[in-house]
Amino acid sequence: MFIEVELYDGDLSIVSPEGLDRLLEHNLANRFRRTAEWAVVGTDSIRSTVQRLDDYEGCERRHVDKQNRIIYSRS
Repeated sequence: MFIEVELYDGDLSIVSPEGLDRLLEHNLANRFRRTAEWAVVGTDSIRSTVQRLDDYEGCERRHVDKQNRIIYSRS
């Protein structure tokens, strides 16, 4: 799947989801095409690619098995 993106200089590009993540991380995308409409960076809700572990105030519920896979508890 590829995503149409308008960069801050006005150029249009088609990128992979990983490419969009990188553009968003470096503040290079102005907007990108969703299924039915454009999502405007800074105006519309978009996913965050940066995990903010310091913002979480709950208890840790993840556990790691012997293969370093994360196992989630249901509590």
